[in-house]
Amino acid sequence: MALAVLLTIQIADAQVKSPADAKKAVENATEATANPKKAAKPATWIKLAGAYMDAYNSPMGNGWIGANKQELTFLMGNDKPSSTQNVTLAGEQFTKETYSTMNYYFNANQQLAMIEVTKPVYADALDKALEAYLEAVKVDAKGSKTKDIDAGIKNIAAKYTEQGMNSYMFGDLKAASVNFEKAVKASESAPNPSVDTLALYNAGFTAWMSQDYKRAEPFFQKCIEVGYLEDGEVYAKLADIYSNLDKGEEAKTTLEKGFAAFPQNQSIIIGLINYYIESGDQPDELFKLLDVAKQNEPNNASLYYVEGDIHNKLGHKEEAIAAYLKSNEINPEYEYGLIGIGILYYNEALELQEKAANEFDDAKYAQIIEEFEAALMNAIDPFEKAFNITKDNQVKVSIAEYLKNIYYRFREKGTQYEEGYNKYSTIVANGL
Repeated sequence: MALAVLLTIQIADAQVKSPADAKKAVENATEATANPKKAAKPATWIKLAGAYMDAYNSPMGNGWIGANKQELTFLMGNDKPSSTQNVTLAGEQFTKETYSTMNYYFNANQQLAMIEVTKPVYADALDKALEAYLEAVKVDAKGSKTKDIDAGIKNIAAKYTEQGMNSYMFGDLKAASVNFEKAVKASESAPNPSVDTLALYNAGFTAWMSQDYKRAEPFFQKCIEVGYLEDGEVYAKLADIYSNLDKGEEAKTTLEKGFAAFPQNQSIIIGLINYYIESGDQPDELFKLLDVAKQNEPNNASLYYVEGDIHNKLGHKEEAIAAYLKSNEINPEYEYGLIGIGILYYNEALELQEKAANEFDDAKYAQIIEEFEAALMNAIDPFEKAFNITKDNQVKVSIAEYLKNIYYRFREKGTQYEEGYNKYSTIVANGL
């Protein structure tokens, strides 16, 4: 899962001030706001906001997002990186170039994808710029500067979003959520306020990913309120949040609303299935939902495994086995349906073993033991097929634990069982 992304190409500023010049400009502009007459003019505050924006941009050098590495090499002249290295961020490969005040990250297409400022002129430059624009709004009684102020604040919102994306790429989800929230609030505070739905969703998404469910909840609620639904994913995530906050009814209602609007969204369908499994409510609804899911993804073997698991939990043995087998039929390399059959028979054997332990009639006891051994025998074939199919060594060891116990029971019935016991007990003891 990933952030909602709006692809943009930024244009390089005509001229970038040096950090020293940018700082001096902020100091001069701040001094002007101390003068009561000047402070009563929106232009004074707009100038201060612009000075802070210059201070924000100045450590970034001449680069801009989307710039080609070759053209930047020409533009930057003698400003050479002190080091270059290959790095991986959020699963993507980048070339990182280190400069005195920033790091540039180039993607596989040799385009500048991220700028990381390492020596900011002011750590809170964007916050200060926004404050200055809001002061300009207060003194602009005639609204003569509304257009300029609105454009300035929208630019700040875009910068907050850019910072949020960077934080996300660097793995700092909490900082990402804070920056996206600031983007939302900036857009809402402009003279022509609007809801930045992209930033709103991403603020919730990054909070949800960091498992800060209380923080994520209002962002996704507002997404639904304003109709930004990400093809139903907002419903699925909000329901997951409710579940983690022990709000079961809200989770169910949210999933049902989401399913009505987006019946093909697999996250919603699986969320509903999990809800019904955990709550035990309305089991027939599970199969209706599964039918929809299977129509959407007829080659998804895991859906048939889930169907088998539900039947198993409901005590529908034959239906469970049929569904488990269907999952393996759809994908012969999908081991979990076979594992499901093996566990079904193994658990049946355990129940019979307990039943035998409480049976004092010799004839009935003998009959139960016969059924017990038959169930264990039935588990061998699906377990061994799953063992041979799976490429996951941990899964192999788990299956070996079952087979070791089964073969131990029959080790005196023939060499094949003794060999099976020795094989799987070795795997359990030593791993693979």
